[in-house]
Amino acid sequence: QVQLVESGGGLVQAGGSLRLSCAASGRTFSDYAMGWFRQAPGKERQFVAAINWSGGSTQYADSVKGRFTISRDNAKNTVYLQMNSLKPEDTAVYYCAARYGIILQKVVSAYTYWGQGTQVTVSS
Repeated sequence: QVQLVESGGGLVQAGGSLRLSCAASGRTFSDYAMGWFRQAPGKERQFVAAINWSGGSTQYADSVKGRFTISRDNAKNTVYLQMNSLKPEDTAVYYCAARYGIILQKVVSAYTYWGQGTQVTVSS
């Protein structure tokens, strides 16, 4: 089992920044690729970003490319999502997720473990 706990969400004005953190416990963190997803009210959960075990490979949704940066610190068992130039359409609950192995994936079903989510609200 892998336990994931997100933090860092909040209310921010458009154009502002937030940094989300996801602390992992339970298994060897570096064995897992990590992802960030988000879900707005009434919408499906969607892919935001993913990172491989070493941090050397990342993927982003087109909607956040150039504004968001995913990173990880395996010594701290933590993955981060730095969000800059936030827009009202970025408002959602943000979830981190873990999947065993080296392959990055963008689909919800590829991830085994999920955090409880953290709310991000961007005001216009």
